[in-house]
Amino acid sequence: MLKDVEKYLRLNRLPHIWCPGCGNGIVMKAILEAIHESGLEQDKTVIVSGIGCSSRASGYMNFDTVHTTHGRAIAFATGIKLANPELQVFVLTGDGDGSAIGGNHLIHAARRNIDLNVIMFNNNIYGMTGGQYSPMTPHGKFATTSPYGNLERAFDICKLTQAAGATYVGRSTVYHVKLLTELLKKAIDNKGFSFVEAVSLCPISYGRRNKMGNAPQMMTWLKEHAVNIKAAEKMTSEQLTDKFLIGEIYHEQAPEFTELYDRLIASLQKGAE
Repeated sequence: MLKDVEKYLRLNRLPHIWCPGCGNGIVMKAILEAIHESGLEQDKTVIVSGIGCSSRASGYMNFDTVHTTHGRAIAFATGIKLANPELQVFVLTGDGDGSAIGGNHLIHAARRNIDLNVIMFNNNIYGMTGGQYSPMTPHGKFATTSPYGNLERAFDICKLTQAAGATYVGRSTVYHVKLLTELLKKAIDNKGFSFVEAVSLCPISYGRRNKMGNAPQMMTWLKEHAVNIKAAEKMTSEQLTDKFLIGEIYHEQAPEFTELYDRLIASLQKGAE
């Protein structure tokens, strides 16, 4: 598989800048495997990213890539998809980039059901910009901007995107990487707005500050706290305490925005003849 995905990497841009133990490289490889196994054409695949640790992934990926401004990746991606609907457009975003400054772009792209594949690298913190808490930082956890513990509740970003109108929603972790790849393949196959949350780890800015141990210990935490949605159906609420769900959260079919837009243009042109 390494040889299969190697052609999708800008090898001259390696080694990467991510810290030792960071999960972002695992997520990036899962995306490349999903692209390869889905048979996407390299010159018809576009990777768009914002600002942050996760968003640096676009620079290592050998496609047409756009490294945009903070929180605006989905807006750029929307323009790309509308300009050329034949393209497969991916958005790589972080929990801060995508759910804070980019939150409105996220919910409205989901509402429109525009055919984008949005992958959120969720490491529960603003890693690159100083270790501030994000909308995905759990209640009570520590960050540079919550030295006494975060008072706010975290988004359930999968519920948020589903409620906003996304037609495919999934979640996995960097420990459950095979599942992550399968969810990404299903997201690619979905004609509409697809959202996959990839729960990652940041041993430096998040793990160290919250005394979660080193990267292998944080991986073990993911293994012990993630529950497949199918298994959860047979578990009690007590058994699910302090756990989070992984797997295919939601899938439906609905009209896709660029197709509706093209039909409108065609009908208006016909009426003008």
